[in-house]
Amino acid sequence: MSRFHYVWRCLLLALAVSVVQAYDFDRLQRLLGERFGPARVAFLRDWQQTLADTRSRSMPEKDKLVRINDFINRNISFEDDLSIWNQSDYWATPLETIGQGRGDCEDFSIIKYYSLKDAGVPVAKLRLVYVKARLEGSAGPYLQAHMVLAYYPTPNAEPLVLDNLVPEIRPASQRSDLQPVFSFNSEAIWSGVAGNAAKGAGGTGQLSRWQDLLQRARNEGFD
Repeated sequence: MSRFHYVWRCLLLALAVSVVQAYDFDRLQRLLGERFGPARVAFLRDWQQTLADTRSRSMPEKDKLVRINDFINRNISFEDDLSIWNQSDYWATPLETIGQGRGDCEDFSIIKYYSLKDAGVPVAKLRLVYVKARLEGSAGPYLQAHMVLAYYPTPNAEPLVLDNLVPEIRPASQRSDLQPVFSFNSEAIWSGVAGNAAKGAGGTGQLSRWQDLLQRARNEGFD
């Protein structure tokens, strides 16, 4: 075997077994302990193990969605921002959500977004979607602002919806209870949710809460 073929074979083998770069969990553990105390470290480690289990390139992306969606929905309690942060609307970083062990719909969607990024799902396939959810109340149905995470297998495919209200991942066409308003990720904002929807001219800077969240997450080590 020539040296060229040997090097090429080694390169192919390395690519086959390589995994996506993980977050710096030693640093995250230190930050978590400083802000929320040692009691939350066990949950951080469980999250780390879940991401490690899904980080392999050989795992189908839909299996990654199910594993991460189920883990977050099972381990985070729903609570509103006033109760958690004493603010009417606060978007928590993944570390803050783990530290609190609770969050609202934005927090569920954000930590799922960052989890799937770490698992190797391209950002281009992920969008956070602001919707109006039809809920049932004592006086009848009503609409409430809500956020979900959408996954697009291909650019023009029907998205799959990851939600904390309905734990099962379903195609958007099967979520008639949701009225989409706009969608976004760390690269762009769209006027709708379709794969070919128009991008906002001002980029993510149009959404100040998202810009603030991205910066705080970067400061914690979430790129």
